[in-house]
Amino acid sequence: MAINLAIIDYGSGNLRSCAKAFEHVLGHKVNVTSRPEDLHSATHIVLPGVGAFGDCASGLRKIPGMVAALEKEVLHNKKPFLGICVGMQLLADTGHEYGEHKGLGWIKGEVRKITPADKTLPIPHMGWNGLEVTQKSPLLKNLSADVYFTHSYQFIAADNDNLLAVTDYGGKVTAAIGKNNIMGVQFHPEKSQNAGLELIKNFLEMK
Repeated sequence: MAINLAIIDYGSGNLRSCAKAFEHVLGHKVNVTSRPEDLHSATHIVLPGVGAFGDCASGLRKIPGMVAALEKEVLHNKKPFLGICVGMQLLADTGHEYGEHKGLGWIKGEVRKITPADKTLPIPHMGWNGLEVTQKSPLLKNLSADVYFTHSYQFIAADNDNLLAVTDYGGKVTAAIGKNNIMGVQFHPEKSQNAGLELIKNFLEMK
C-alpha cells in the first residue's frame, strides 16, 4: 500500500522539521495541509502542536470542516493517527492551561501542569529522557534510546489501558498514549534522532 501522509497545518508551528523527519523515512514529500478534503485520500494523519492548549484547540476549530473531517477519517474510517506534543494533548477531554479548554475528547482524560516531587526541577521539562513502556504497542517497538521532551503540561489518562509509556521527571510523566488507531506522544520524534525516526517508521507501518 502506498503511504499518503497528511500533516495538519493549523497554525501551530514546527511543521517544517516535522515534515522533514517523515520525508526522511518515507523518501518522498509529504502533504502539509490545512484542507479538510485532503484527509479523505490520506492513509495516515499527523497532528503536530507547539504552544498553549487553548490556542491550538482554537486554531484547529477555526479551519472550517477540519474537526469533522478528522472525526470521519480517524474515528469512523480508523486511519492511523499520531498526535505530537500539544497535538497529543488535544486528544483529551479538557486542558487546564491558562484556563479550562475543551479538547477533542477522543481519549478520556485531562491535561494538567507537571508537578515534580523534586521542586528544584525546572518547568518546562526540557531535554532527553528514557521511556518506560507500560502497554505493548507497535508504535513503541524497538525504541531503546532516549527521546526529546519540551513541555510543561501532561496528559492524565482516565483509563490506564490508554497509557502506553511514561518518563521519569520527579515522578512518572505521561510520554505516550493510545487507543486502537489513535496514538499520541508527548516527546518530539522529529527532534529525537534515531529513536524518533524509528517511531515514525513504526507509525507508517500501521495499516
